[in-house]
Amino acid sequence: MKLDNPKLFALEGAVARREALRAAGKRVVLTNGVFDLLHTGHLFYLQQARALGDALFIALNADASVRALKGPTRPIQSEEQRAYALAALACVDGVFIFGTPRLDAEILALRPDVYTKAGDYTLAKLDPGERGALEAVGAEIRFMPFLAGFSTTNLIAKIKAAGEI
Repeated sequence: MKLDNPKLFALEGAVARREALRAAGKRVVLTNGVFDLLHTGHLFYLQQARALGDALFIALNADASVRALKGPTRPIQSEEQRAYALAALACVDGVFIFGTPRLDAEILALRPDVYTKAGDYTLAKLDPGERGALEAVGAEIRFMPFLAGFSTTNLIAKIKAAGEI
């Protein structure tokens, strides 16, 4: 079954939506990630990120890149399912899937006003190419508070343990 997801864009559509927001004087926030099995930590982070601007766009890792980053058993949910779950959130204005190892080209195309990551990241941990792209477009880089105790890896472990009871 094909899920109807009006907030899911190809990069070109996200850029067009972003340009309309810029023309209206709106501030756009960009974040990226896997977002496999949405949990309280994700929800807290996304709400905090959205508060930094007028619209929040999420660059979602494609399934192949998730496997490369997290291993052969991930993602738990497909990119289409993850995009649908993210788009259902009121704090999310747009989602696009990226299949490249890094987000440089997407940052240069979208030209966000703000780029944000969770507080477990630092400026030193950002990929140099992505950081360069962010600096080239004049994006403010923000690290949001990290809500300790919530992770997809821990959630998967709890689910596995519950199945063994």
